[in-house]
Amino acid sequence: TSLSVDQVSRTVQSMDQDKEYVGFATLPNQVHRKTVKKGFTFTLMVAGETGLGKSTLINSLFLTDLYKDRKVPNAEERIGQTVDIVKHTIGIEEKGIKLWLSIVDTPGFGDAVNNTASWKHVEDYIDQQFEQYFRDESGLNRKNIKDNRVHCLLYFISPFGHGLRPIDVECMKALHEKVNIIPLLAKADSLTHAEAYSKKSKIREEIKQFGINIYQFPECESDEDEDSKRQEQILKDSIPFAVIGSNIQVESKGRKFRGRSYPWGVVEVENPIHSDFLLLRNMLVRTHMQDLKDVTRETHYENYRAQCIQSMTRMMVQERKRRWVEPGPPPTPGRRRPLPLRKMQEVLERIQEQMQQSQRGSC
Repeated sequence: TSLSVDQVSRTVQSMDQDKEYVGFATLPNQVHRKTVKKGFTFTLMVAGETGLGKSTLINSLFLTDLYKDRKVPNAEERIGQTVDIVKHTIGIEEKGIKLWLSIVDTPGFGDAVNNTASWKHVEDYIDQQFEQYFRDESGLNRKNIKDNRVHCLLYFISPFGHGLRPIDVECMKALHEKVNIIPLLAKADSLTHAEAYSKKSKIREEIKQFGINIYQFPECESDEDEDSKRQEQILKDSIPFAVIGSNIQVESKGRKFRGRSYPWGVVEVENPIHSDFLLLRNMLVRTHMQDLKDVTRETHYENYRAQCIQSMTRMMVQERKRRWVEPGPPPTPGRRRPLPLRKMQEVLERIQEQMQQSQRGSC
């Protein structure tokens, strides 16, 4: 049924109650509604040798069980094992907000006798996601582009060494221009407070010494309150995060919590005195998830995209020069022969091959 003139008039007046404003102040609400309806995506990669608690930490962070069917290889199987790339995607909903979370695991990383270039599979996977997004973005149908780019890499560092190992240095240096790296000091419950503090200081020094660019927390705005600035400084001082994971409910003094029980006492996963687990989860989910996505889009992907466009331009110029010397009717003065779509596709494929060869050569 159609509305009467009076009903329409009253509806319009109710929508325009405040006559002193035009109304564009509601734009954030419009964006919020549209974004919430669409949902969010986030891709997290984890890397580190077997036994450092990667799977347990991921399950603890997102209160899920992604690895219930996992088979852990024995020592003999790991001798010749290569690095695999395993992706899990789950939908999580919290207070009406939907998040499509993708976890990219790297079983076999650092487990072989010879770990030379074991990070190459990780690097190739990150580049493949950039390549796919670039192809989709350059295609005709750009309406429903899937963003599978890796937004964050949690890199697990063993607590049993004296800082970074050679494989840690080489891996992070190979990946730091392609992904946001957040280093983690694994199995913090195996260290005393003094040992954890010493190892974190040593790792920070070596990260700076070897020129590794890990994820940089954004600087606080001048108008932010002191509490926000203090929390941001705590995050910066906590790198690498000393973490513990557990999927087991432990009971102590009438309380139940996720933790680990030892003969000398109980470790609580979410106790800030025992580990940096809460700091990591709050940073990763509550405060910096969008910034991780922004840095991926505006810095890492843009660098990849710029390289592709430069290579494409160079090869198109070479192709055009070659076409000028080909036999055939002369072109109209002042006009250039257009490059056919098929040729464009061939150029794109040659660009990708050349970029992969140059990356292999640099390694």
